[in-house]
Amino acid sequence: MIRRPVAWVVAVVLFAEAFGVAMLNWIMGNLVDAQNMSLAGLDPDAMSMSSKIGGIVFGLYFALCALVALLVAVRDRQPAGLGRILLISAAVVHGLLAAVAWALIGRPQFLFMIVMLGLIVLVLVTYDGRRGPVAAEPHATPGPGDPEGPEDPPAVGGSPLNPPPAPTTP
Repeated sequence: MIRRPVAWVVAVVLFAEAFGVAMLNWIMGNLVDAQNMSLAGLDPDAMSMSSKIGGIVFGLYFALCALVALLVAVRDRQPAGLGRILLISAAVVHGLLAAVAWALIGRPQFLFMIVMLGLIVLVLVTYDGRRGPVAAEPHATPGPGDPEGPEDPPAVGGSPLNPPPAPTTP
């Protein structure tokens, strides 16, 4: 079906985003350091270092989300637990970044973020609770009254579910 290719695409794009975000923040940190820029009297070295650390942390976050999507694609199973939470948070981040892109950057970047948001949500909702590539059929256990099942127990009175037979009077 469509869920494995979508999970592969999400994994590849999230890995690319992880690398891109980390490199962008690293370059911005280097630019702040080289120009000796300051914002409202902040120390340029602190700004440079925080940009680099933020880029590494955000890049690792996207890489971890990409790893979850990769595991979903390889195993063909829905994400569970922490992996599901990571993909939900990545969808929220892409939604927020789409709003910022619409306001500040432009429509193509907004469209990219919305497409990624849709793909991540598609990965989250296309799995229908199956535990593997082939859904196991539930085993029907024969019950009372089934042709293959056990016979009905003899009616022995006393319980509300199985009342005794009513006496007949002529």
